[in-house]
Amino acid sequence: MTSPANTRPLHLRWSSVGLVVAGGFIGTLARYLLSIALPEWGGMPWPILLINVVGAFLLGWLLAALARRGPDVGRRRAVRLFAGTGVLGGFTTYSTFAVGTDGLFVTGDVWPGVLYAVATVLVGAAASLAGILLGARDTRARGVEDPDS
Repeated sequence: MTSPANTRPLHLRWSSVGLVVAGGFIGTLARYLLSIALPEWGGMPWPILLINVVGAFLLGWLLAALARRGPDVGRRRAVRLFAGTGVLGGFTTYSTFAVGTDGLFVTGDVWPGVLYAVATVLVGAAASLAGILLGARDTRARGVEDPDS
C-alpha cells in the first residue's frame, strides 16, 4: 500500500521541496561568489554569460546522463531535483541576464545589448546540446543501456 505522501504531486512533497531548496542555496551562493570574483569587462556582463553557459552545459549533461540510466524515480529523481533543479537552477540566472541586457539598452549600448542577448541564448543552447551529447556518450561508454531503445 502506498502512503498518502507518495500519492501527492512531487512539488507538494516536503522531501522534494527540501532537495530543491538545499540545492538552490548552493547554486545561488556559487553564482554570487563567481559573479563578484569575475569582473565585467568593457561594460558587458560577461560573468553572467559564462555562468549561464556553464550551467546550461552541466544541466544538459546531467539530465541526459540520468535519463539514460533509467526512469525518474528514487535516487535519480533525488539527484535531478537537488543538482538539476536546485543547484543548477540557482546557479543559472536568466533574470540577471535580462537585467544586464536591459542595462545595456538603457545606457544606449543597443548593439552590444543585442549581441549579448543573442550570444547568451545561442551559446547557451549550443552548450546545452553539447552537454546532452556528452551525457549520452558517457553513459554509452560505461555500458549503460538507453531505456528508450
